Amino acid sequence: MTRRLAALAALLIASASAAGAQELPLPPRDATAPTGSAFAAEIDGLSLDERDARIAREILSGNVPAHLRALHPVAVDSVTFWAAPDYLAVGSDADYLLVPMRPETAQRIADSLGMALPTPRMVDAIWAAADLRLPPAPIAPGPEMTTVPVFLAHTRTVGEQRRQRGGLIAGHKKDVVVSRALAERPGRVAIYGWHREDGTPIQPLYLGHTTDWMDYSHGVRLVSATVRADGRLLPLAEALRDPGLAPVLSHEGVIGTARYPRR
Repeated sequence: MTRRLAALAALLIASASAAGAQELPLPPRDATAPTGSAFAAEIDGLSLDERDARIAREILSGNVPAHLRALHPVAVDSVTFWAAPDYLAVGSDADYLLVPMRPETAQRIADSLGMALPTPRMVDAIWAAADLRLPPAPIAPGPEMTTVPVFLAHTRTVGEQRRQRGGLIAGHKKDVVVSRALAERPGRVAIYGWHREDGTPIQPLYLGHTTDWMDYSHGVRLVSATVRADGRLLPLAEALRDPGLAPVLSHEGVIGTARYPRR
């Protein structure tokens, strides 16, 4: 999808959201598309480049669970944005895989759908607004935490916690976020969140990993690339550059470039 089409998608999402109809602009899921467990078997052992390419292709072709498609309004003071109900996943409602990925891949998917990645402040707001807050389920640190079998095992743990309940869900992943600090630390991924039941994040904003590091605890939640502020719609990127609006959406204040470079 071209940048012009992505911009049009963002506008359509914002208009639809304002009217009460909120959906990610994805094609219907093909009944023959791989389930989450089948997809996990297909990508296990692939290089990171190959794995991320497959993840992006499956998501953009519509191979995502039905419960992931609806967008939910999240209000922060005078600003409203719309958030996906869960982290990006491949598969069906009955059998899906939550898919950690490079931030550049996440940005590519967001751009293609006219969406964006959240700030830490927006992640806090999503947790506060969530219909279902799942307690974190950490796995003991080790080299296996970056492997597909552990991604699948953690997805199943989350599924057991969720028990098919819908709505806006939070608490079960660290978010890949945008941050002002990324401008000074290129090649890094910013992660934040994994909130405890009292609302405090296990993971403060952290940029210690390169973009090639992704473990089972990382999640990509899309948010609208357009926000409503004081009754008017404007791009999220513009709001984050506005000294008056940025503090509402960002603990860091103004963020000049609220995105990752595309790989």
